[in-house]
Amino acid sequence: MSQHALNWKHAIELVEVHCQGEIGKVIVGGAPEIPGATLLDKMNHLNQVDDSLRRFVTFEPRAAVQMSVNLLLPPVHPDADAGFIVLQADRAHPMSGSNCICVVTALLESGRVAMQEPETIVRLDTPAGLITATARCQDGQCLSVSLDNVPCFVEVLDFPLQTASWGSIRADIAFGGVYYAIVDAEQLDLTIAPDNARELMEAGMALKSLLNRQIQVCHPEMPSLDEIAYVMFRGRDADGAVRTCTTLKPGRVDRSPCGTGSSANLATLFARGLIDVGGKQVSRSIIGGEFTAEVLATTEVGGRPAILPRITGRGWVYGTERLRVDDHDPFQQGFALSDTWGPLVGELQ
Repeated sequence: MSQHALNWKHAIELVEVHCQGEIGKVIVGGAPEIPGATLLDKMNHLNQVDDSLRRFVTFEPRAAVQMSVNLLLPPVHPDADAGFIVLQADRAHPMSGSNCICVVTALLESGRVAMQEPETIVRLDTPAGLITATARCQDGQCLSVSLDNVPCFVEVLDFPLQTASWGSIRADIAFGGVYYAIVDAEQLDLTIAPDNARELMEAGMALKSLLNRQIQVCHPEMPSLDEIAYVMFRGRDADGAVRTCTTLKPGRVDRSPCGTGSSANLATLFARGLIDVGGKQVSRSIIGGEFTAEVLATTEVGGRPAILPRITGRGWVYGTERLRVDDHDPFQQGFALSDTWGPLVGELQ
């Protein structure tokens, strides 16, 4: 070895994956131990006690705004094959459909979970609960991943949100793994199209701030899930597909059709009687990627009616990455600038 070779004493290893264009890298080695008896406890530790790992992998100079990083963990749930927590620039999150698809794809295609063809079942422990995924596999690749999501339910339909810019608009508040406010984009005279991405982002950030002042939410069984995490804009394409655009802090839009958002929207469709058990709905993203959302069954959460949704999509492994941890690096905690991260960058935790 050359005397000038890099010192790799401490490094974080990642598999690079995207799901319908939405980047969801997966940390497969080198991360520190995260305290907590459950995945929810571990997520709360990352959010409330020590956010240094999240900042290291989600901020510049090692990252960019339009991505997530998934922390792979040993499962706590006895039936799970692996556990994961979604790390984003604002905080750690309990669940994400596109990120879950990225995690399953990384686990199987890297050999960390044995791939069986034509189908492999992978069970994932998350802060939101146990997720069962079924991957269609061929020639060492995942052709699709179907996620049986946690129970999803409506908090309120047609919540009247008062705004200065658009007057009174309606929002459906629903839980799909996290809480969503789902807003028909036509109320803002916007269509969900790539040219409108920045306008949609700015509107979503403004609405999220207003919503969390005007309505309170709290999961009946997991009280720490107590805020509207995302605003998702909704449209309808001519072929009946739902067009989605989820907006995320500090200022970007989801490149994928959004699995948890599609689950939350499916709960609203079911509550309105627009879909039945066994029914399927295509969700299409701002750039045209597709998920299929299906109602598997009905259930209850804290005494309220809920559905069990299945989300099907695909992820692609496009590389691997090794991040060197250097105690002398002046930007270990990372940084973000408003030129690319948007004007709300100062609100990042």
